[in-house]
Amino acid sequence: MLPILYRDDLLIAIHKPANLLVHRTVLDRHETRFAVQLLRDQIGQRVYPVHRLDKGTSGALLFALDKDAGRELSWQFERQQVQKRYLAVVRGHPDAEGLIDHPLSRRPDDLEWIGEKVETAPQAAQTRYRTLATVELPIMVERYPSSRYALLELEPLTGRRHQLRRHLKHIAHPIIGDSTYGKGRHNRMFADQLDCRRMLLACLEMELTHPVSGAPLRIACPLEAGFSALIERLGWTDAARDAGIELTI
Repeated sequence: MLPILYRDDLLIAIHKPANLLVHRTVLDRHETRFAVQLLRDQIGQRVYPVHRLDKGTSGALLFALDKDAGRELSWQFERQQVQKRYLAVVRGHPDAEGLIDHPLSRRPDDLEWIGEKVETAPQAAQTRYRTLATVELPIMVERYPSSRYALLELEPLTGRRHQLRRHLKHIAHPIIGDSTYGKGRHNRMFADQLDCRRMLLACLEMELTHPVSGAPLRIACPLEAGFSALIERLGWTDAARDAGIELTI
């Protein structure tokens, strides 16, 4: 059962676990489980995804229960009118805070890989980040006797495909567990030494406007148990709670 974070007559938000696709994709043909199908079967009615989370990302995922509401919500995301907050564990110790302003080439949507040629010119992309906590582990991963990691709060100001993952790679602080943009040695260390085999990126909350009432709507999502346990193991529990992050321990 997918945990339901919010529901009314037009909207439903769930806590998507890591390693679950939102919908069927030609890029991952072998997967048989999708959030769209699972939620539809769980509540007994059709649902319309209005944004996406990558397969490896956990956290708040919003659906519409009506086509018109879905269209309006999709427009809010496309117009960058939805505020989102994420949490990530990255390699290294970034600055205390910063703004990553780095254009990203467009990555086609699943259905655009077939058919017409897609324009892939770079698009403006901005991500604001804040370092919540850091740690230095006495484990040699590369050429140093110890390895540094940080807990980051992320706010994407634009909505480009894989934006957070690509931006953090750009500043040389890739997300742990990211097999595409991350560092394999560090990913393997977290799997072997810390029993963590997922991408450490989660959508904590989003703020938007209800498509019918026009009222502001905030959807918050607790951090799932495995991610929370890792934060506790690295000594970051107080820092996470001070930032208003709800842990599942």
